[in-house]
Amino acid sequence: MNGLRAVVVCLVLACAAVVSPAAADAPPTAGRPGWSDVAVPAAPPPVTASDIAARGPSEVWATAYEHASDGLRPLLYRWDGSAWSRDSTFPGAGEPGWIREVEFVGEEMWALHNRAGEGEILRRTAAGKWSAVPLPQTLWTYQDFTAVPGAAWVVGEDSTGLKVLHYDSSGWTTQSTPEGVLYLMGITARTADDVWAWASTTTGTTVLHWDGTAWRDAKVPLPSNSNVHTILLEPSGRATLGGSQYTDGVARTYLMTWNGSAWRTTYPPLGDTYTEGMVRGPDGALWLPLRSDRAFQSKYARVDGTRVTYSYGPNRTNAIAVKPRALARVGSSLLAFGTVEIYGSKPNLMSEKRGG
Repeated sequence: MNGLRAVVVCLVLACAAVVSPAAADAPPTAGRPGWSDVAVPAAPPPVTASDIAARGPSEVWATAYEHASDGLRPLLYRWDGSAWSRDSTFPGAGEPGWIREVEFVGEEMWALHNRAGEGEILRRTAAGKWSAVPLPQTLWTYQDFTAVPGAAWVVGEDSTGLKVLHYDSSGWTTQSTPEGVLYLMGITARTADDVWAWASTTTGTTVLHWDGTAWRDAKVPLPSNSNVHTILLEPSGRATLGGSQYTDGVARTYLMTWNGSAWRTTYPPLGDTYTEGMVRGPDGALWLPLRSDRAFQSKYARVDGTRVTYSYGPNRTNAIAVKPRALARVGSSLLAFGTVEIYGSKPNLMSEKRGG
């Protein structure tokens, strides 16, 4: 009998060890910080959240746009370390258009802005002075934007096809891509001569690299029948690529990491999660928003090597969809920006914070 009791105890302990990752779902305590709601000034709904970027704990910018009766209207928000506020001082704030990708270039904030149909890069100095750099031509679609000290890129299409617009101290130029590239789905840069883009080509999805001289195939060994959602570049030289692989019509998320000499592919249990909002958290792990299985709470995944744990945002009364769009590391915490839809209303902005 004692032997049977010992076996039962061992089985209980083993089961507890298996389900222990769910502890991340527990409410925040003094020893375990959780996600908390952060108020965002409301805009006329429906609203779409776009992007978020942080320079430090007391300067974060987030972009969005409202769907007005006569078209889109750009929205811009700033986090000062304690609260979100809306900024309406930028050029074209009251005009039709949108603001999407936002990045910090040194101490300046840069953002891609469509102003009444014309593309430009908004720039704001640390002293709060605004300026705009008009694009050299109007594009039919503006696919993505990235900037680093000394350079910026805007990719999209016009009536003639793919366009890669490059900006430096001398002005704008148009760059060519390898033969067979149909369009670029995204672009990101670490420096002016270390830029990565993911492209659709005549042979499938390909990763391209700009080395300061030309765009070339980076020879990344992507999984078969896959696409790329994002590439996360870090100052250390590490890179993390996220995407989906399709097998028998079913998508599953994959991650690829570059350690400076080789790519390593993993398939964490993330379903068909879109990885565009992925960031490196203050704890060294990867964090990304997920499609939540709870209508009244957001959901996040923490990926640390082969270990994946999950956490939920705060309960939101009568919510039918809580959708964090983007994450940013803000000092020792994470800040999420997205939308929430309450029963009987249209989507409006939401923000959640984890950690101190």
